[in-house]
Amino acid sequence: MDLKGSIPSFIAITEGRVHEVNILDELIPEAGAIYIMDRGYLDFERLYTMHLCSSFFVVRAKANTGLRRLYSMPVDKSSGLKCDQIVVPTGFYARKNYPDKLRIVKFFDAEKEQQLNLLTNQMTLPSFTITELYRYRWQVELFF
Repeated sequence: MDLKGSIPSFIAITEGRVHEVNILDELIPEAGAIYIMDRGYLDFERLYTMHLCSSFFVVRAKANTGLRRLYSMPVDKSSGLKCDQIVVPTGFYARKNYPDKLRIVKFFDAEKEQQLNLLTNQMTLPSFTITELYRYRWQVELFF
């Protein structure tokens, strides 16, 4: 979704049996772009390819995603933020496929009564902006 015009900049229509993570193989990462994805797209090897292309991603982490905290940044807990941490993957293949640092932003959405764990390689934007970018992802759902 191009945030400037609320129009999708990439669409892939597939048969139902094609897993959504395979679409990342078709996507040509654009340097400086931010790709916002649901947890079905959490694949460390593919995400590292995006990272190497100087593009950014925000992806919802799965509940069983193994991560080790390196350090934490302060957050305004009154905004719903729970934590903002620099992490590394802990699993053997995850660490092999994504050998760099990541950032996890945990946010409690009071409106939906749901905690979101957002994994990103974007290290400079404020943590609340990361949550707002992910929330904007729903515009894609509404578009279709």
